[in-house]
Order: sequence, then structure tokens, then C-alpha cells
Amino acid sequence: MKTGTKVLSVIVALLLLAAAAFVYFKFFFVLGEGVKAGELNQIVYKGWVWKTYEGRLIQTGFKGSKQGSGIQSNEFNFSVVDKAVADSLMRCSGKNVELKYKEYNGMLPWRGMQKYVVYEIISISDAAVSSDIPVIVPDTGDISI
Repeated sequence: MKTGTKVLSVIVALLLLAAAAFVYFKFFFVLGEGVKAGELNQIVYKGWVWKTYEGRLIQTGFKGSKQGSGIQSNEFNFSVVDKAVADSLMRCSGKNVELKYKEYNGMLPWRGMQKYVVYEIISISDAAVSSDIPVIVPDTGDISI
């Protein structure tokens, strides 16, 4: 084997190794794991080629998206790979849920449209409705808070 062929083979092997490492760290390496809690706003099954479960969790509190741009709610957008977890979440819209998730550096179309992938439900409870808005009871005229 000629020296030029050996050098080319080594360069190609190193390039393939670098490409494999990039793909692994971008799409398969779990960057972080955690728990999010909030009110489940929606979960939908959608997609053009790969149908995936996509959800949105509304967390308590408010944040500004950019300085001076107003107030918006804290939203956690996520994907669900496990059909059993997605089916359970489909029956929980409007309820408070605690979800375990994994965070990836990039998304894969068959895994979902988000970098956050929920893989377990920790708890489900009814949303506590509390309001400081006075309610007037029509029959008695009493005011309750």
C-alpha cells in the first residue's frame, strides 16, 4: 500500500469518527434530566411524515420573553415518545402534572419536535382554582372571595 493511500485512509477514518461523535453528542447524548410541574395545557399527535406526541405545560408565575416586551407565561414545550405515557397525558388536560424529562442537544423528527422528551408521569392532581376576584351570589347579594 502506498503512503498516500495510507494517509488518505487515516484521514477518512478520522473524519468518519468525528462525524459519528458529532451525531451522538448532538442527537443521542442526554444533556440533562429533570422534573417539571405545572398545568397540562395540551397534548397533540401530529406530524407530516413522522407523527409524534407534542405537549405544552403551563408553569406558575410569569416571565418576560425579552426586556421591555411585556409578560408571558412560563411554558414548557415537550415531546413524548412512549405511547402509554402520551395516552395517559391525553386524559389529563387542565390538570396539574409532574413530569420527568430528558434534554437532548438536538431533535430527531421521529422522536419529536422538541429537545425535551417526557418519559414518565410522577403525579397528577386536579388544578386548584383560586381567585381573588369577588363573586356575587345572585340570590342573596352576598359577596364571597
